Amino acid sequence: MLYWLSSLSEGGDLFNLFRYITFRAGAAFFTALIFGFIFGRPLINYLRRVQKKGQPIRDDGPEGHFVKAGTPTMGGILILSALFFSTLLWARLDNGYVWIVLLVTTGYAAIGFADDYAKVSKQNTKGVSGRIRMLLGLALAFVASAWAMWLHPADLSGQLALPVFKDALVNLWLFFIPFGMLVIVGSANAVNLTDGLDGLAIMPVMIAAGTLGVIAYTVGRVDFTTYLGVHHVPGTGEILIFVSALIGGGLGFLWYNAPPAAVFMGDTGSLALGGALGAIAVVTKHEIVLAIVGGLFVVEALSVIIQVAYFKRTGRRVFLMAPIHHHFEKKGWGEAQIVIRFWIIALILALIGLATLKLR
Repeated sequence: MLYWLSSLSEGGDLFNLFRYITFRAGAAFFTALIFGFIFGRPLINYLRRVQKKGQPIRDDGPEGHFVKAGTPTMGGILILSALFFSTLLWARLDNGYVWIVLLVTTGYAAIGFADDYAKVSKQNTKGVSGRIRMLLGLALAFVASAWAMWLHPADLSGQLALPVFKDALVNLWLFFIPFGMLVIVGSANAVNLTDGLDGLAIMPVMIAAGTLGVIAYTVGRVDFTTYLGVHHVPGTGEILIFVSALIGGGLGFLWYNAPPAAVFMGDTGSLALGGALGAIAVVTKHEIVLAIVGGLFVVEALSVIIQVAYFKRTGRRVFLMAPIHHHFEKKGWGEAQIVIRFWIIALILALIGLATLKLR
C-alpha cells in the first residue's frame, strides 16, 4: 500500500526508497516482528481465557505431552495477523502473484481455524472431517493454480520447470492445474503434520519461506535470471515482501512458542503457512525445488503414509509412532534435541535448494 509514496519522489529522496523491493521487504519484516511482540501476550491471554482447557491432547500420544494440557491453540492468528498487516502495508497491491499467495494463506487459515475451533469447543482431537478439509483445500488450490497459470508468461504457462536442467521444460498443458493443486495441498498438509512439538514447525517454515523468497526475488529480475540461466517470471519479486513479513511474524510467534510453549499455532497456522509455501512454489515455477527445500515436511508426511499403508497391509508398524518426530520421542530423544536437529536438517536442505539456482 505504501508503495504509492514512490510516486511523490523526484529521485534521490526518501520517497524513492519505496520503489525498492529490498527496502520494503526489510520494512515488512520489522513491522511484522514488532506487531508480534506487541500483540503476542494479549492474544495468548485472550485465547487462554476463552478456550479454558486449551488444545486437547491425544490419549495415544507420547507420555511427555500430557504436561502440555491446557496450553491454548490457534496461535497461528498471531503470525497471520502480523503477516497480513505487514504485507498489505508494504507490498504492491497491483501484483497478482501477491494476491494468489494471500488467497491461499487466508483460505487455508479459515479451514484450520474451523478445525481448531471444533477441537477446542468439543474437547476432542477429531475436529472437522478430513474429507471436508480436503475438498475445501482442493478448491482453493484449483483457483490458485489456474490463476497462476493465467498470469505466467506465455512461454511458461502450463510448463513444469526443472532444477539444474534449466533449459528443460515439461509441457503439462492443462494438467499443470492438478499438479499445482497437488503441490499446494501436499505442502499444507505436510506442514500440518510437522507441527507436533514446541517450535518444530515454525522455524523450518521460516527457513523454507526465506529460501523461496530469495528464489522469487531472483526469478523476478531479468538480470539475475540471465546470469543464472533460470526462467524469468516477471513480478514475482514482490513475493519477497510477503516472505519477509512471514519471517517477522514467525519470529514474533516463536518468542512465545519456544519450549515450553505458551501457545500452539494450531491448524490455523500450520495449514495456512504450508499452503503459502506451496503457492509461492507454484507462482515462481519452482515446485520441484520446494520438495528439496521443504524436504523435512516431505519426510514427515511420508512417515505417516508409510505407517498407515504398512499397518493396513500387515498389522505391524514401521515406526514406533508417526509422524516421525514422535518416533524419535518414543526412542528417548528429548523434545529440544529433536527440534534443534530438525532445524539443522531444514537449514541444510534450504542451502541445497538455493544451490540449484547456480547448478547447471
